Amino acid sequence: MALVAGVDSSTQSCKVLIVDAATGRVVREGRASHPNGSEVDPERWWEALQEAIAAAGGLDDVEAWAIGGQQHGMVALDATGEVVRPALLWNDTRSAGAARDLIAEFGADDLAQRSGVVPVASFTITKLRWLRDHEPEAAARVAAVALPHDWLTWRLRGFGPVAGAEPRFDELVTDRSDASGTGYWNPATGDYDRDLLVAALGHDARLPRVLAHDEQVTDAAGRRVGAGAGDNAGAALGVGAVPGDVIVSIGTSGTVFGVSAERTIDPTGTVAGFAAADGNFLPIVVTLNAARVLDAIARLLGVDLDELSRLALAAPAGAAGLRLIPYFEGERTPNLPDATASLEGMTLASTTRENLARAAVEGMLSGLGAGIDALRGLGVPVNRVLLIGGAARSAAVQQIAPLVFGVPVEVPEPGEYVALGAARQVS
Repeated sequence: MALVAGVDSSTQSCKVLIVDAATGRVVREGRASHPNGSEVDPERWWEALQEAIAAAGGLDDVEAWAIGGQQHGMVALDATGEVVRPALLWNDTRSAGAARDLIAEFGADDLAQRSGVVPVASFTITKLRWLRDHEPEAAARVAAVALPHDWLTWRLRGFGPVAGAEPRFDELVTDRSDASGTGYWNPATGDYDRDLLVAALGHDARLPRVLAHDEQVTDAAGRRVGAGAGDNAGAALGVGAVPGDVIVSIGTSGTVFGVSAERTIDPTGTVAGFAAADGNFLPIVVTLNAARVLDAIARLLGVDLDELSRLALAAPAGAAGLRLIPYFEGERTPNLPDATASLEGMTLASTTRENLARAAVEGMLSGLGAGIDALRGLGVPVNRVLLIGGAARSAAVQQIAPLVFGVPVEVPEPGEYVALGAARQVS
């Protein structure tokens, strides 16, 4: 039996799956926690990876491996290969002003054409600009920039800072999906846009070589190593999504991403034109309000999520006119950062526990449905929705989603899709 390993180094934890390459069956697994926060010393990721590998029984009998993980994080390295400062993660919003500055300098249309995205605080390019503006001495020391999964792949392959030796920056590699989330890589040409990088950091720097989706390198033990993937692209691989599929992931926040054979360009910034891990493209929409909408209404009603689901299914479609606008935390799509949630259509007849539960599910799904509509508006085919994430297990969500989205909905078996996608990449 040939074994491969897939890794998901997410914001919260590191998961390692050892998988039968022929069947995709998980043979063994391990995990370890990451520190909380939006700024993390990458060494903590390395320690968690080692712990998770050990918990999974090691890699001695593994023929190949690949790492998927959180996107956009800024890992800045000095000329010796040491980390310049703690990594700024995707959820660090201090670079929102830097995003506005870059848009003012280049224009949203130009940025969307050149990089596939209009910068927001999540993207690496804005974090580099923040570093230049707020920590200029640290920025001046930056010799190379990597993303979280690039850096871990580099280390696990046997590279990294060695006293008295030149760091092997030429062995830094990444993949199309994660490169497309930087804001300084062009999905159309496959090249870095050095002018955008310099505009952000203030000078040029070494960047990981972008591997093709089916290109591999090796580690110090001679094992095959895949390009890896950003988390959403890894999940798309893990569930076997193909062009025409849209994955709706319902966690604390919501993500809506489609697999498309064609590149998308959206100057409004609603849809980020990422690349997929299989050679296609992965246009994506992110919402701030997803499962937390159900949590809030469940707390209000004094029930658990299973009971909320039962109440919702006991109400009619449309909740007798009761409508929940689900922007409890403002919203990213549509761009309404200062919005609040509201409840409309309250009458003596409509204001029941059942209708409120139904309105919560329909409101949350309608917010995600706006993301699906945004993909459709750019010509992305939407033939089927694959529903994943914690809230996808809700019976009410599963039954109501096809009515709201207007297309067939399937719910894959729960799994560690990012790690499974990484394993599938080298199977």
